[in-house]
Amino acid sequence: MTPPASIGLIIPSSNRLTEPQFNSYAPAGIGVHVTRLRMTGKFRQPLSDLKRPLTEAAEAISDVKPGVIVFHCTANSMESGLAHERALVEIIEQASGCPTITTAQAITQAFDQSGIRKLVLVSPYVHSTNQLEVNYLTETGYKVLHEVGLGLETHAYAAVTPQEWKAVVKENSRPDADGYFLSCTNTRMIEAISDLEADLGKPVINSNQATLWACLKILVIKHTDHRLGRLFQ
Repeated sequence: MTPPASIGLIIPSSNRLTEPQFNSYAPAGIGVHVTRLRMTGKFRQPLSDLKRPLTEAAEAISDVKPGVIVFHCTANSMESGLAHERALVEIIEQASGCPTITTAQAITQAFDQSGIRKLVLVSPYVHSTNQLEVNYLTETGYKVLHEVGLGLETHAYAAVTPQEWKAVVKENSRPDADGYFLSCTNTRMIEAISDLEADLGKPVINSNQATLWACLKILVIKHTDHRLGRLFQ
């Protein structure tokens, strides 16, 4: 018997919000399975040191036979450009035997689907992390018109309310932007997407929203959800 379609996520050990959000927004019947990796904050390390625990995490999540595995951390998947990203995907695919994407790849696919080339980047990160994301997006052919990070410690990301995120985005709106990128998998940004699109008249892409969309595309599962904005219409 064929197992039900499922998504495997490799997430930072400190992430509190990916699991509840994927389980809330994924279509009924889609399995969402998670394994954790110490890869951010004080546990941040170069790929040479990360390779062994990443291999072990990929092997472990592959045991549930997911249809796709995601290296699910926006900042880490963007931090060292396309060569670094390709190496991450290769490690996971070799260890798991499963199709693999990164959060960054999901985001750029969502940009393309939404017609976004010029964007505003909003995040909870410090400026240096934002700049690494700007570098990645520039390398992949997008133009970041403006970026703002709240400069928060990792444990504080989840405390920012959707209303506060909406205010930050509106304060940093740009009329020449094609859309807005709300970066980070461990925030409540996803809850602000629909209202922001209605207020700004532009597409809004968030890390968890884009990753769920990209996974469902790989699994060939159609899904609409007005809460997730234009990307899911």
